[in-house]
Amino acid sequence: MTPFSHPWVLILLILPLAMMLQEWRGARIKVAFPFDHLLDRKSGGRGWTLLLRLLASAPAGILALVILLLAGPKRLSDPQSKRSLTNIQFCLDVSGSMTSSFGEGDRYDAAMASINEFIDDRQGDAFGLTVFGDHFIHWVPLTDDTTALAHAPPFLNPKRLPRWFSQGTSIGKALRECRKLMIQRKEGDRLIILLSDGYSFDLSNGEDERLARTFRDDRITVHAVHIGPGSPPDPLVNMTARTGGEVFAAGDPEGLSAVFRQIDAMQKTRMIKVSAETMDHFKPFAEAALYCMASVLLASFGLRYIPW
Repeated sequence: MTPFSHPWVLILLILPLAMMLQEWRGARIKVAFPFDHLLDRKSGGRGWTLLLRLLASAPAGILALVILLLAGPKRLSDPQSKRSLTNIQFCLDVSGSMTSSFGEGDRYDAAMASINEFIDDRQGDAFGLTVFGDHFIHWVPLTDDTTALAHAPPFLNPKRLPRWFSQGTSIGKALRECRKLMIQRKEGDRLIILLSDGYSFDLSNGEDERLARTFRDDRITVHAVHIGPGSPPDPLVNMTARTGGEVFAAGDPEGLSAVFRQIDAMQKTRMIKVSAETMDHFKPFAEAALYCMASVLLASFGLRYIPW
């Protein structure tokens, strides 16, 4: 049964029903002619009478279909699957050491290029960007519109930032602020990708374990990318492992791109079932009304009632 948005409108169907009853049961005023016997029951006049009555009932049918359209017919859409959203917050170190040579450019340029390449491969997810040194700033909130991220590199280059902002590396502070953004997202998986080249004092004395417990309780996975030579700091290794993430070391731009491809492979896209939605169902009623109008138009050329 077809549901309607305004079922009370259906009471108006009494009008076309009354028109049809009048057509089929009412007596027409008719002028008698001598050749009327040619349309009697034996000569097939009954068939012509039935056809003419059907055509004469078409306007009532059109009115009924218009009333049904005004009532707003609905139907359920087919069940579908959609990609499960992943909320990905990049936490990027913009301290002075990120201006060190790295391939043909510096570490900052390579990091931003890899971030934008990663975003291009993860269409449909939500991305945000937080940059930090001694302080932090949420440059791009979590969004599926990635144009701001694509245009961010010239504005966030450590060479352009104030010295008081980028003279240190406070990873712990930046991660806590990223967590505040993540817990506001009720839908989808939560992932933080940290990119840094240094050691942070605010992850020492067991702070890395306390921070990891907080992330684990909030269902936030943390991956870290150590940009530059040497091994990643132990606090990063401990913290990411406890949240279900990993630490990657990238000694050159090619290695950095490979790290992001590996993270992309680890964060598998999940498909979730979407329940059927109610949608308009005008098409069959509109088509039926057009057919009735066409039949009335064609019948007006000859197949219509005349009183003689």
